Amino acid sequence: MGGLALVPDSPFSASASNALSDRLFETRRLSIELAAPLSAEDMVVQAMEDASPIKWHLAHTTWFFETFVLTPYLTDYSLFDEAFNYCFNSYYEHLGARQPRPKRGLLTRPSLDRVLAYRQHVDLALTQLLADQTEAPPALIHTLEVGINHEQQHQELMLTDILSLFAANPLKPAYRPPQPRSVPAPSEPLRWIDFAGGVYPIGHQGKGFAWDNEGPRHDVLLRPFRLADRLVTNREWLAFVDDGGYETATLWLSDGWAAIMRENWHAPLYWEFRDEEWFELSLEGSQPLSLDAPVAHVSYYEADAFARWSGKRLPTEFEWEVAAATAPNKGNFLQRGAALRPLPAEAEPNGSPRQMFGDVWEWTQSAYLPYPGYRAPEGALGEYNGKFMVGQHVLRGGSCVTPQGHIRPSYRNFFYPHQRWQFLGLRLASEVA
Repeated sequence: MGGLALVPDSPFSASASNALSDRLFETRRLSIELAAPLSAEDMVVQAMEDASPIKWHLAHTTWFFETFVLTPYLTDYSLFDEAFNYCFNSYYEHLGARQPRPKRGLLTRPSLDRVLAYRQHVDLALTQLLADQTEAPPALIHTLEVGINHEQQHQELMLTDILSLFAANPLKPAYRPPQPRSVPAPSEPLRWIDFAGGVYPIGHQGKGFAWDNEGPRHDVLLRPFRLADRLVTNREWLAFVDDGGYETATLWLSDGWAAIMRENWHAPLYWEFRDEEWFELSLEGSQPLSLDAPVAHVSYYEADAFARWSGKRLPTEFEWEVAAATAPNKGNFLQRGAALRPLPAEAEPNGSPRQMFGDVWEWTQSAYLPYPGYRAPEGALGEYNGKFMVGQHVLRGGSCVTPQGHIRPSYRNFFYPHQRWQFLGLRLASEVA
């Protein structure tokens, strides 16, 4: 996830710098709040190679600010521990050797207390740095924005990695107790929204933060298309399961069929069938499957097979972005009191697409590739994004654990087609008859 934003042309005012400082430390506090329900033992283990320990997330996001903000911009800054560059660098080849990703769970040391002391050390230095700025230079403002958005990405990863860890635990613990909710009304029948063909501008434009993979803005020619007004639900996915969707080879891409044979997939990740009923493991523990909530934790292969079974297809990322421009940027995101799970679609009186933002990231059929004219930025931060533009597919829209305010219509997430531990779902598309 991610990329690098463009540097603003002129310094920010003192008031803008103060607003950025508030966002920075609010983001830093939220990471600690998300980790608060966990034990020290919970925070050191990783359930699989795609996930990372929570202690590592807390340290890595701190290392990011130390490496890219404090070291270059705060005079006489003292590194907390030189060994942390090896322990908590993620994939920046420019910055030297690092702990292999699959073995981050072996970092029993440094201790959690030392990692928390590291965060305090860096936060105090960030406070000093920002106190010294009457008009922060553009490059510093830019790097702080990158750091804030980077930590927000890791907040989402923290919650999905916790779910992965707890699902692997035979005790099936819950991250938090189940929250009281009203019984949702049955989902309204799926509606189709038609969009005209034509030439559409795609990509980020204007002020505000954006990752480099959201540009350059360019024109795309689209044929007329139809888009489902809401996400695919668990009820609809259950019909696919009951109809033998996971046993019908003709519905699957070759690599997808190989994956389900190898991994023995018969349903979305975290679904369990017991006592003649389907349950789903969530951050609130094992719960009866909410039939009208969006299906989550499905791979690209599964999403593509479901779309083929439905007689439809997945949208392209450009179709999705055109449709998202007609919908309000609001939804079921991570915030205080958040649901932490996908929720059934609410009625939309004006007929615009629903659930375009939040609930689950939406698979598109688009390969993750650079836009025309894209060039990866130079230096270590240039490794954030461009070098991953191969073998992955684009997802749009954010999820129920994406921090509120982090997402926008042009935001491009990307995952490998077999991955499904994130909150990944889909909406259907088709040509106009």
